[in-house]
Amino acid sequence: MEERVEDSAKERILAAAEELFADGGFDATPTSRIAERAGVPKGLVHYYFNRKKDLLAALVARLPDSTVDHRRVVVAGDVAESLRRLVAALDARLNASPLLSHLLWREADTHSAVRDAMRARYDNVAAQIKQVILAAGGAAVAIKDVEAAAALLALAVSYRHSVARHSDEEDPIDRELVFVASALQARPAR
Repeated sequence: MEERVEDSAKERILAAAEELFADGGFDATPTSRIAERAGVPKGLVHYYFNRKKDLLAALVARLPDSTVDHRRVVVAGDVAESLRRLVAALDARLNASPLLSHLLWREADTHSAVRDAMRARYDNVAAQIKQVILAAGGAAVAIKDVEAAAALLALAVSYRHSVARHSDEEDPIDRELVFVASALQARPAR
């Protein structure tokens, strides 16, 4: 029973920090406001998280995993559709935690731990895109261009995710996916 109470208090602290950091920023949010929002004594915040930066690191660790099983999205012979399915899966992961995503994009410029986590996320997305292109396109794709295409699409997906918090509008990426897929088609030698 005591363990559940501690978990509940720690979760309330994390939830309060996530909301307050996303709303006002990490540097502008004192731990006393976090404790007040969580309904716990200020000392309990420091019991679980020695420094406020440790609290931010715990929030970074809560970001949903961005790894998608490529076998679930690949349509053999159809690079564009495979990429569409991958991007939809990545978008769904982002939408599972919009407040946390907003917080991380906001703090990436000022906190190296957040920036490093966002870079690792980008690298993971680029690697997945490459894997999907190769699995879907097989011999029909120009192998020499796959790395650049994956990096380009990962940048587009990352950009969309970074600005998604500023808009309620759908931002389809279909044109870009079709363009990259068609550009990767192996061209006969001239």
